[in-house]
Amino acid sequence: MKYDTTKGPATLSSEKSIIFDQSKNETFKINDNYKSLHRKLKITYKVDVNKDEITPEVLEEASIFIVPSPKDKFTESEFNTLKGYLDGGGAVLVTLGEGGEKNFETNINYLLEEYGIMINNDSVVRTHYYKYFHPKECLIPNGVLNRGIAKFLGKDSNKDFAGCFSFVYPFGATVNTAKPAVPILSTGPASWPLNRPVCALTTLTSTSKMKPGGRICVIGSGHVFSDKYIEKEDNNTLLNVILTFLLNPNELELNSLDVEDPEVSEYTVVADTCAISERIRGCLMETTEELPSDYLSLFNTDSLYWVSLNQVSRVISAYTDLDVPHTSLRLAVPNFEESVPKLEPAVFPPRFLDLGPPALELYDLQEEFYSEVSRLSQTANKVLSSSLKNRDADVDKRPQMEAELEDVEYFILECAQIVGLGNTTSVRSVLWQMALHIGSYKKNLHK
Repeated sequence: MKYDTTKGPATLSSEKSIIFDQSKNETFKINDNYKSLHRKLKITYKVDVNKDEITPEVLEEASIFIVPSPKDKFTESEFNTLKGYLDGGGAVLVTLGEGGEKNFETNINYLLEEYGIMINNDSVVRTHYYKYFHPKECLIPNGVLNRGIAKFLGKDSNKDFAGCFSFVYPFGATVNTAKPAVPILSTGPASWPLNRPVCALTTLTSTSKMKPGGRICVIGSGHVFSDKYIEKEDNNTLLNVILTFLLNPNELELNSLDVEDPEVSEYTVVADTCAISERIRGCLMETTEELPSDYLSLFNTDSLYWVSLNQVSRVISAYTDLDVPHTSLRLAVPNFEESVPKLEPAVFPPRFLDLGPPALELYDLQEEFYSEVSRLSQTANKVLSSSLKNRDADVDKRPQMEAELEDVEYFILECAQIVGLGNTTSVRSVLWQMALHIGSYKKNLHK
């Protein structure tokens, strides 16, 4: 059964109807964990629930068809019905959660990939704690990718439009996009994976001037609009942006530059460390073949290099059979044989560097090379010449005597240092030591 595109979804002039699909064991229900969302929507729109197979009759009066995280697979006829609904100008909102299709056991990506969107089998976590306790409750303050959203909200669209609103993205997955899909939200720089899309929009080409083209919005977390998180941060603002795009696309004009070149990072696949640790391999070989999307299929337990623990008991019993002590391995001391050339006598003796000259500016040459007698004579001449100058000068007798006493004290202290009587500063002690030395000399002469 094909969708009748001549009728199309509910027109904008009639009462707008929003239908929640509950036929695929969806995680979120309007009477369970979407109660707050239901109360907000039913004020303005007519809200219905579909629990049967998706048919053209179900979608005929729907302005928006919401698929909140399905857990069952869609049939081919249902996909064809949804495609016809979108071709006729319908609007579809799809949510999922962490783990993607693999965790929810659904095949919704079969439909989304035709419109350039795919929900990955991964999870988004915050790299450091802030405000929310669980790492998967990601607060994303700088996740807006299109400045048209900032303009729609009345915010500055020129500088830092990425932070025009913040939202909580709990237990969600990332999204891959390709044209004609346009990513509008990302994980930002504070979550992992970094700067990966989490919400994308696709607008189909209109087949009629009277009706707009179909629109589809995909967000990787259905928890964003759940009762626990819809009132957190600016999640209500996010809901308003999505509803505006789906119902009144002319009011939300996306920036063409950001549409062509959104600031998102490449999707990097990392190894599943837990799964690899349980499948030990004897060797790892590089290959030029492209890896399959399901990398776990590479760990084939029937391959040549498969290692298991099934033979451990037989290996342990072999110690007794071979009469080998069952002890831990000890370190074998290596004995290296190095090829060293034979020693030969040198033809010329080695030349060593000569010692550098002494730093003469740091030495007192008179103190180092003059004898004690010469240094004493030099000191005596210096003091006598000073006293003679004072006598020839026409000065008072009292200052002249004080100057002579200072010269005598200087002479005694300098001579004491020359003859090695220590670094004493007292003239009296120097004279006392000299008197002791002279007395000891006289005693030795009498003996």
